[in-house]
Amino acid sequence: MKFDRPAERNPIDDQTVVGQPTSRIDGALKTTGQARYAYEQHDVVPDQTYGYLVGAGIARGRIRAIDSRAARDLPGVIEVITWENAGDVTYPGGGTPDYLAGPEIQHYHQAVALVVAESFEAARDGAFLLEISYDRAPGRYALPSLAEGDWPAPDEAREGLEPVDSDTVGDFEAAFAAAPVRIEQRYQTSHESHAMMEPHATIAHWADGRLTLWTATQMVGWAQRSLARLFGIEKSDVRVIAPYVGGGFGAKLAIQSDAVLAAMAARKVGRPVKVALTRPMVMNNTTHRSATLQRVRLGAERDGRLTAIAHQGISGNLAEGRHEPAVSQTKLLYAGANRLTAMHMAILDLPKASDMRAPGEAPGLMALEVAMDELAEALGMDPVELRIRNDTQSDPADPERPFSERHLVECLRTGAERFGWSERSTTPGTRRDGDWLLGMGMAAGYRDNLVRQSAARIRLEQDGSLTVETDMTDIGTGSYTILAQTAAEMLGVPLGRVAVRLGDSDFPLSVGSGGQWGANNATAGLYAACVRLRAMICEMLQMPEAEAQFADGAVTGAGRRVELAELVRDEAISAEDRIEYGDLDETHQQATFAAHFVEAAVNAWTGEVRLRRMLSVCDAGRILNPKTARSQVIGSMTMGIGSALMEELAVDAGAGFFVNHDLAGYEVPVHADLPEQEVIFLDHPDAFSSPMKAKGVGELGLCGVGAAIANALYNATGIRLREYPLTLDGMLERLPPLAPPGP
Repeated sequence: MKFDRPAERNPIDDQTVVGQPTSRIDGALKTTGQARYAYEQHDVVPDQTYGYLVGAGIARGRIRAIDSRAARDLPGVIEVITWENAGDVTYPGGGTPDYLAGPEIQHYHQAVALVVAESFEAARDGAFLLEISYDRAPGRYALPSLAEGDWPAPDEAREGLEPVDSDTVGDFEAAFAAAPVRIEQRYQTSHESHAMMEPHATIAHWADGRLTLWTATQMVGWAQRSLARLFGIEKSDVRVIAPYVGGGFGAKLAIQSDAVLAAMAARKVGRPVKVALTRPMVMNNTTHRSATLQRVRLGAERDGRLTAIAHQGISGNLAEGRHEPAVSQTKLLYAGANRLTAMHMAILDLPKASDMRAPGEAPGLMALEVAMDELAEALGMDPVELRIRNDTQSDPADPERPFSERHLVECLRTGAERFGWSERSTTPGTRRDGDWLLGMGMAAGYRDNLVRQSAARIRLEQDGSLTVETDMTDIGTGSYTILAQTAAEMLGVPLGRVAVRLGDSDFPLSVGSGGQWGANNATAGLYAACVRLRAMICEMLQMPEAEAQFADGAVTGAGRRVELAELVRDEAISAEDRIEYGDLDETHQQATFAAHFVEAAVNAWTGEVRLRRMLSVCDAGRILNPKTARSQVIGSMTMGIGSALMEELAVDAGAGFFVNHDLAGYEVPVHADLPEQEVIFLDHPDAFSSPMKAKGVGELGLCGVGAAIANALYNATGIRLREYPLTLDGMLERLPPLAPPGP
């Protein structure tokens, strides 16, 4: 199906099933332990062995020697895989380190060996018996320290610092110099780990030259293609299976060393091999979100209208890697005739930096939306009103390119009223509740809506039930449920009569899970297949499609009513199709918007932070399932708490690795950290997005939350923190005086 013009009314608009708050159909399987994840597929293939991955003990240099004799002599050990005996494989390069190092080491905990054994314990014990010697080399492990007044020009290259992206509109420097009100500040965000619940894990099996993987991946199609290239075989000779994935947040977009080394080892030993990464390996061997340095300059008229906007950033990665696009939202969020955005990438020898939930917007808004708060204070203007005054309904760089749907102002006004924003003190540090200083903060949220091709197959079974098949994954987001809702709505059958099968490369190629693109595109692909199946049914009945009504397990039209089960009593029928997009995303900017509000309390004696309330108002097209969408947003809000207050991969700048590489040292929010969280969805279906008129929402709830928290802490204390995470040591000595308690 080609989608090249705005959607008109269609069966999804009935919203008898789609759009209703529906519990996840896979929920019972997960809560009772019946949903098996990659490492738990114990019986899918017999004679499984265990692999234990060994990571490099240095960050840069060369392997001098690997002595594996003691490991090989250990009872139960089958093989030790190293770069010298792994067999032929073609690594991708281009910023992706080799999955198995040797002899060069590109980063700490890069895989240097895999010990394969009859049991996990034997593999682990053998791994600790390896004796590996290295020749160390110096490396770069920190973003550059820039003196006050020093920042690279947009296209300026320096040693170890490369310009990677810059855009200008108008004359920023002249407009900024002429602006009657100006602010210029720097902000810093930390390295972050995805810290998903399920670690990377794979079972690999070769048979007759064909590779099958049961693995934890967000993108089945990507994994299939990558593995075929690595091992020099046809894509059709690789099968990837991932029915359940325990979270990813971007860490499982691309295949990682667990998948590649399990496949290498299985080929070598001639038996299936299963590999799971330990938590330290997840953090240092795979990927993370890069830290950033950001510089924001805003110039405005005294009435608050922005005349000059500049946002520049620096992130880090391995040579040839990708940068963190922290300035992307600044190109589109606010009006302003004169604009400058630019990113540089520092070449670092840390583990690979890559996509993490809301890449770009998440750290970028942590700077931009604090800068907007600082500008509002300089203007003596309410922060909500400042954002409303600078709303735009078109791309600021191309006024002829409108937004398809943009209701940021409604988000802001709805949120301010619901949250009680009028009760906020305009003088920071003056609201108190006993020993606690209270403050409110807010920020706008922005995340692009990405449209991607996606396919599905739907089968009408002989009993009148439906089966959906697509290689789409469910990483805890509710894919099973919204796909079932889509099929039920389109064919008029009860939700309980729809079976959904996901995560298998033998199924039609979907968009996969990532980039907030999964729900809208995957359901649109299924919509296309359902349209085709409806047409087949009408043709079988010689019934005009325009008259056909699908409801209650039957099709009615032209004076007849036929049960679907009667139609296919002798043989099931199926249809397959995909959604393909025209240029609507080019003629119209598609995006999602939010307004985040936070109330925070800071202990006046200790600087301890406790969040009391959070509200997110979201404009994200049609909400396919308000219940699962709310779960996605509150999960994003919770991740925003972590980014703002506690999450930081601390770098040993001498040894070049992340020190706090487990969930004991890398702190994430837990239930006790969470305040009351409320989510409001606006009802503005976007006909330019897809036939579903939906847009993504799973990352929007993160975008801007960190800044709202930072702004709330400032309102509570009068202390402006610009380096994340915002910890009490930055406030302790500057807290407002508080009278000691009486006798």
